[in-house]
Order: sequence, then structure tokens, then C-alpha cells
Amino acid sequence: MLEGKNGISRITSFDPAAFNSQVAGEIKVFEPGKFIEKKEIKKMGRFIQMAIAATQDAMTQSGLKVTEENSERVGVYIGSGIGGFEVIEREYKTLLEHGPRRLSPFFIPATIINLASGYISIRTGAKGPNSATATACTTSAHSIGDSFRLIQHGDADAIISGGTEACITPLGVGGFAAMRALSQRNDSPETASRPFDRDRDGFCVGEGAGILILEELEFAKARGAEILAEIVGYGMSSDAHHFTAPPEDGEGAFRVMRNAMRDAGISPDMVEYVNAHGTSTPVGDAAETIAIKRAFGDHSRKLAVSSTKSMTGHLLGGAGGLEAGISIYALRHQIAPPTMNYHTPDPVCDLDYIPNEARPMKIDYVLSNSFGFGGTNGALIFKRFTE
Repeated sequence: MLEGKNGISRITSFDPAAFNSQVAGEIKVFEPGKFIEKKEIKKMGRFIQMAIAATQDAMTQSGLKVTEENSERVGVYIGSGIGGFEVIEREYKTLLEHGPRRLSPFFIPATIINLASGYISIRTGAKGPNSATATACTTSAHSIGDSFRLIQHGDADAIISGGTEACITPLGVGGFAAMRALSQRNDSPETASRPFDRDRDGFCVGEGAGILILEELEFAKARGAEILAEIVGYGMSSDAHHFTAPPEDGEGAFRVMRNAMRDAGISPDMVEYVNAHGTSTPVGDAAETIAIKRAFGDHSRKLAVSSTKSMTGHLLGGAGGLEAGISIYALRHQIAPPTMNYHTPDPVCDLDYIPNEARPMKIDYVLSNSFGFGGTNGALIFKRFTE
């Protein structure tokens, strides 16, 4: 990401020739057998498999161990916007071609959204709060923010939290394309996702999972954890406007950023970098820009803002988890990742979008935005951790 490498390419998981949009951010090499026993793989949708893989990596990096002594104080809160789309498509085809008796007994548990959390609870032994959010593209941000609240409230000492999504399927891509939400820059996949650029024409579907290990500070210190960052603010809001489009004045997005900063107890001028929702849609990027100006006032001209969806595509329910991780690494390494494919400025989008090259800079606070269909919004604020 710091090198500006792009993960968008022509779809390979199915033949996209008949589709208006033929590009996506696929995970090209994912071998679930490295993380999951062979006999168990068929019981899980791809979104569950990726959540398990990401959780295993997160647990290893964090060093957190779920034991008999702490298991009731460790929770799991992992969401998905859509769930097991590829399983639904496969099993419906089976129903039509072979009848109901040929349906897999694993169809329902492989598909439903909370089974990512369920499987991870079973596999880790975490017996604390177990839940799943399904708030479209705000799913991960809500999962992480709600986990933050549960820990603050004393319901858990640690929570495995985030989101996962795998809907680069004929129905998934076809459905978003029918809404005219996707880029049709099929002849140049690597430049298709171009947030805030004047020539943007829609987002590119991505897939993957982003998982964080959230811990109460003293619990983390007591076990000698390497603390990557501190989560200090969480905001929520609703547009109450339209089922897919944001209001042009960014009113809901403005309020969610304001709410997150209030929760963190910080002033707007303390935030140096915003990891934008920035999907590369004409209306969405313009509304977010206006919202940032409203939330940060004069300081918006000094803010560094970027959309890493320019490289990953839009992970939908997994986006906020991935982007929370990116925000944390921006704090850790004091480098803000770029917005790639930003070449033609849009008069409506006139902030500093860190065009095309990562930027070393002082960063103490990062705000990460997530907005979803139905007008649901979430914002997270992370702080550079110092003893």
C-alpha cells in the first residue's frame, strides 16, 4: 500500500464477460486449508474462512491466549454485510437442478452472518460476548466500536473484532452493477477505483477480512502485550435520507465525525489524518468531502485525507476492519497511505487526498470513516500509543 500497489484486476472467479463491470479486488491466492481442517472447509462460506484466517493471524501477532481462566472475559464480535453469497448461489442451483433433497445440510450455517463469530468463538474457546453486526458497509466499524463500548462497560477484557466479506460472485457483482454503483473501466482495472478524482465512475468490489484484537489497557499491559494503538473515539449516526444515496450536504457523515471527536474528547485540529470511506462514486465522494469540511472547519485544509479503496477495492462489510488496521499502521509508522489514481482534480472534491504517493508525517490521531446503505454511519478514532 505504501508503494501504491494496486489489487484491482479482471475478475477470475467467474466469467464476467456479460457484466457491465468486470473488475474487482479479488484475493488471488487464498488456501483455506492452511487455516482450517479439510473436512471443515465445506461447512463454511468463504467469508467465514477468511475471517478465521485473519483471526488466526491477529491472535498470533497479538500473543493473546484464551485460557480456562480468562475465557469468559474474551468475546467475539465479527460482522458481514452480506454473508455467504456464493453458497446461496450454489445451493439454489442445486435446488433447481436436483431438488430439495440434494441441498447441503451445511447450507444455512455456511451462509448466515453470525457464523463467522460463532466459528471463531468455538475455535478459540472465547466464551464472552458473542455477536455480529450487519450494517452494510459500516459493519466493521460498528463491530469495532461496539466492542470498544463493551470493554468500556466492563463486559469483557478482550474482544476479537472486525468484519469479513466475500461477494465477488455473479449475483454480487451483477446486483451492484444493476444499481450503477460499479466502475465500468474494464479496459484498465488498476485505474478503475479512483476516489475523489473528477473521472471516477463507481467503486470496485473487494473481498477480505480485517480483524483487530481489542483489549482493556491494564489487561493488555498485564500480559505484556505489544500495544499498537489506542482506540479513543466512536461515533454513530443515521442519514435518515435515502436507502442508498447520502444527502448532498453530507449531513449524516458530518454528525458521525463530530460524534466520534466528542467521544474522544478531542478538538478537530488534533486529527492529522482521515482514512476516508472514499468509495469512488460521484455522489458519495462529494458528500464526504463536504462533510469533512463541515466537521473540521478551517482545519480541513490542513488535514491529510486518503482512500485506500483505490488499491483494495471496497470490502463492503469488511472495509472498516481493514481500514482500521491501515489507520493503526499509519500511526505506528508515521506514514499516511496514498489515494491512487488521483490525476484530475474535481472542483467539488478539493481537499488534500495524498495523491499517488505515501506521505511520511506526524500523526497522533487518525479518524476512519465508514458509511453504509440505509444511511448508517460509523467513525472510529485511533490514537498513537505512548506509555
